[in-house]
Amino acid sequence: MYSEEHKKYLKKIRINNFLVRLTQLSIIIFLLLLWQLLADFTIINTFITSSPKDIIKTLINLHNTNNLYQHIGITIYETIISFSLGTFIGFLVATILWWNRFLARVIDPYLTILNSLPKVALGPIIIIWAGANMKSIIIMALLISVIVTIITIYQGFTETDPNKIKLMQSFRANKKQIYLKLLLPSSFSNIISSLKINISMTLIGVVMGEFLVSKKGIGYLIMYGSQVFNLNLVITGIFILCVVSAIMYYIVAYIENKLLNK
Repeated sequence: MYSEEHKKYLKKIRINNFLVRLTQLSIIIFLLLLWQLLADFTIINTFITSSPKDIIKTLINLHNTNNLYQHIGITIYETIISFSLGTFIGFLVATILWWNRFLARVIDPYLTILNSLPKVALGPIIIIWAGANMKSIIIMALLISVIVTIITIYQGFTETDPNKIKLMQSFRANKKQIYLKLLLPSSFSNIISSLKINISMTLIGVVMGEFLVSKKGIGYLIMYGSQVFNLNLVITGIFILCVVSAIMYYIVAYIENKLLNK
């Protein structure tokens, strides 16, 4: 049983969390209302900026023409595949680099250079190599997300307390035991952080790939809308991206919360 002080403390935390969520929601509602009011009083040009009402109308139109869920589904499908591959590859490479410090020192400057390279510049080459299809989109997403995942996870590995490692070595623990019993548990927060970063970077990569080659997906909607000067479609696409990104982020956060509370 919890003491009264502890119950009050938990209640205070719940109230604080509720107030944070309420404030976040209030900010969004306020900005949307302000945006609509500016549009209604023609203070802003809705042809350029659209408005919440126009976004809703565009969403309804996409729904009625059976285009909405198809485009969202394609983008989510590509993001899930790219996210899964990126996380696996990033985790595997980070593990190899920790296992072989010589290799890590050799690879380190290349990781920095590749991370700073504008990936969209490689778009034409990717299309020539992989073709104008989903493969190019996934490769583009991997180029953007994998390097960041490797760096984040590897950094978590290297920040493990060296005294704890020496303690395990003094008890004759081998590298595999140190990795499984110490390194992974102590790096859990970094791994989760890399997943949060990876999901957003992957979505960026997928949309960039859809800009280049796709004829389906949210990125295609945005690109098509800009080509025909349909700014309502462009901003609706951006709005959908924000919603999809938020949902994916909160899924990862939910998994993190469940794992931490085990």
